[in-house]
Amino acid sequence: MTRTPLRAELLFAQNVSARDEQHMVALMAELGAPAAQVRRSVGHRGPEELHWLVLASLPLQAFLSGIGAEAVKDAYRGLANLVGRLTRRSASPGATPRPVVLQDERSGVRVVLEGDLPPEAYRELALLDLSRFALGPVHWDRALGRWRSELDEAAG
Repeated sequence: MTRTPLRAELLFAQNVSARDEQHMVALMAELGAPAAQVRRSVGHRGPEELHWLVLASLPLQAFLSGIGAEAVKDAYRGLANLVGRLTRRSASPGATPRPVVLQDERSGVRVVLEGDLPPEAYRELALLDLSRFALGPVHWDRALGRWRSELDEAAG
């Protein structure tokens, strides 16, 4: 059974290199979104106004389910490596590194991928049920070893 290719929109911060942009587009294609629409963010007044490096908007539950497929295991490892590399390169001394963010195009729920997530976070990401979240953002809680949204927990 072949999966229908996913449509994705990728918005890159200005300081992401063209090479890293190409790697992200190639990884998205390997992970099931081969025809990503790519844009660059417009200039901002201050560095703190943009809190992410890459914002990927797509049918996120289908994308996450695809990450769990055996055929794309290497691609999701590649995603983890690219996220780590992007965040390390973009970090200014003393500043908090900006993450890569996956956003569900329908619900708007965002999943935040920090550069130093452990491999188990990516394994659990492939199993993540987005219907559990209404508000987001969803972060990996290192102490609890799971994906969670503090805003959803506070509202519940």
